[in-house]
Amino acid sequence: MSLVLAVDDDRQLLRALRITLRAAGHDVLTAEDGRSALRTAAAQHPDVVVLDLGLPDLDGTEVLGELRPWFAGPVLVLSARTDSRDKVDALDAGADDYVTKPFDMGELLARLRALVRRATAEPDEPMVRTEHFTVDLAARQVTVDGRAVRLTPTEWALLCELVRAPGRLVGQRQLLQAVWGPAYEKETNYLRVYMAQLRRKLEPEPASPRYLHTEPGMGYRFTP
Repeated sequence: MSLVLAVDDDRQLLRALRITLRAAGHDVLTAEDGRSALRTAAAQHPDVVVLDLGLPDLDGTEVLGELRPWFAGPVLVLSARTDSRDKVDALDAGADDYVTKPFDMGELLARLRALVRRATAEPDEPMVRTEHFTVDLAARQVTVDGRAVRLTPTEWALLCELVRAPGRLVGQRQLLQAVWGPAYEKETNYLRVYMAQLRRKLEPEPASPRYLHTEPGMGYRFTP
């Protein structure tokens, strides 16, 4: 399985994480603060990091900021914070997914399995397939039930950002910066308009999306 670095200042929770992850077949490293986490990650090269946001020395987003220039593996954030802005900030800083405390260990393991699958199963061909539509990233073409569908350049750019991160929540700010640029990072209405257009073109039932999901106040998720 994977080598997991679990980072949390709650020793009881850290012990529970260690036991649960080992029972699931993972090797486990632990750290109780941000600096220790960074040192352990640099020395041991974990496959995935489970990171609490509320650490005693560094905020979790700071740890992410120092990890991301050199750590390419998935990061699953744990958060006791109820403000969606904190979660969005973590996603923008480089988190791949989050679980809100208190959480079910079964859910955490499921999220972890999904992250590890995506990290280790890069497709040879730049092709994303669902039951209803196919996205050919190399040819810049989308087909629905075998028929080519025309997307505007903005629709295409938005779809690409999502399908390149299957299953992962992509933050609103990240999408706005990637598609429209830094000056538009607060224009969330753009996302609502263009997501509605994409759903009309790609979803079998646009009012009940199967593939292009909204996480209210936070971002969007493509589920193949």
